[in-house]
Amino acid sequence: MTHAQATALQYGLLAFLAVWGTLVIPQAIVQYARHGRIRPKGLLASAVFTLYACLALAVVLLPLPGPGTARLSQTVQLVPFQWVADIGTEMGKHGLAGWQALGTLTFQQLAMNVLLLVPLGVVAGLAWRQGFARTAAIGFGVSLAIEFTQVTANFGTAPFVYRIFDVDDLFANTIGAALGWVLAALYLALRAGAASAVEAPVAHRGGQARGRQGVHLTEPRQPRPALGGVAAGRSLVLAQHQERRGREHRQHQGHDQHELHHSTSTRRCASDHTGYAFRGDLANNPNYQWS
Repeated sequence: MTHAQATALQYGLLAFLAVWGTLVIPQAIVQYARHGRIRPKGLLASAVFTLYACLALAVVLLPLPGPGTARLSQTVQLVPFQWVADIGTEMGKHGLAGWQALGTLTFQQLAMNVLLLVPLGVVAGLAWRQGFARTAAIGFGVSLAIEFTQVTANFGTAPFVYRIFDVDDLFANTIGAALGWVLAALYLALRAGAASAVEAPVAHRGGQARGRQGVHLTEPRQPRPALGGVAAGRSLVLAQHQERRGREHRQHQGHDQHELHHSTSTRRCASDHTGYAFRGDLANNPNYQWS
């Protein structure tokens, strides 16, 4: 890391403290108005994003050229993988061995360009739910905007061009965004595996218990009803029970009446049959005198 980059990070940290100190109180007020409480996770996420934005802008734009800053001899570099040749040149200039290639200034610059958009890839994968291709495209677009800002001297606000438009920076930034998406995907996969591992034994125990159901940790817990809701639910259950008892009572009454009617009809039929039989006997009796 060069002295200019260290200075840029210091300015970025100061900018974060100023911006975050201004935004934290309004954000807390908005959270309390919407949710009835302050959400620490939301404040932490906002702080991390603000810190990353301030540091990234500081590294890209700072330090600005001063009156004594020398102009660049080259402002555009369009040869892909030029960093490989630059590492070899730097190693030959300083007499470094092959294993010292990772400590060269050229490699450090390349690594910083990769790490620059790794957080952006993580946010795209976790918060924005973007796929790998879209995340890489977002990283390439952001990197192109950065390089265009540099080659235009911050859209003409700087006295001259003080940063190089480098095609290798486009590749490095895009790879960094893609790497961030991969890290986000690994995190989601590990979290899903951990949740499944916890849910499986709980559901198994719940299946063996009598009258109990498996508890799913990934499902939201149902809120407990208020006291009025419990009373209303009990009244509804009581009314349904009384209605069912009344319906069963009416059914029993109808069944009893049907049995009584059937018994009476049976007795009448038996009486009529007896009368007819008695009359037939008298008619067949020769000693019987009809009046």
